[in-house]
Amino acid sequence: MIAFSTGDVADLALAVFLVVVGLGLGWAFLRLAVTFDRLSSLIRGAEREVLPVIEKVGGSVDRVNTQLDKLDTATTSAVDAVEAVDEAVRTVSFAVKRPVQKLTGLSAGVSHGWASLKTRRSWRDAVDEGKRAAARRETDLEEELKASHE
Repeated sequence: MIAFSTGDVADLALAVFLVVVGLGLGWAFLRLAVTFDRLSSLIRGAEREVLPVIEKVGGSVDRVNTQLDKLDTATTSAVDAVEAVDEAVRTVSFAVKRPVQKLTGLSAGVSHGWASLKTRRSWRDAVDEGKRAAARRETDLEEELKASHE
């Protein structure tokens, strides 16, 4: 007769438990291996799909940078042109300012002198009044020009 002792039953139960745990771990490792295989396949596919996109984006960024460099050059040229025009306008303004100032003074002097001649009938008073009016108008124009530049 087959006699089993308590220790034998415990050893048998432990052996069955270890076989079941081993089979469970084996199945879990097999599933984990399948998952890792799918993950590595996903990563390879992503590399195949994403790397060309990254290369295209890099090329696009390079082209945009080239165009921005061209735009920077054009903007610099435009700023230089505006500065040149500003300088030319200032030069012309300075060259024209004094004759215009004298012409407006002459106009005001003649006008006031003529009015004084008509009212006072004195040539000397008319000339003096005209000179004072011309000087006032030239001074007023100078102040107006200074105020307009501030």
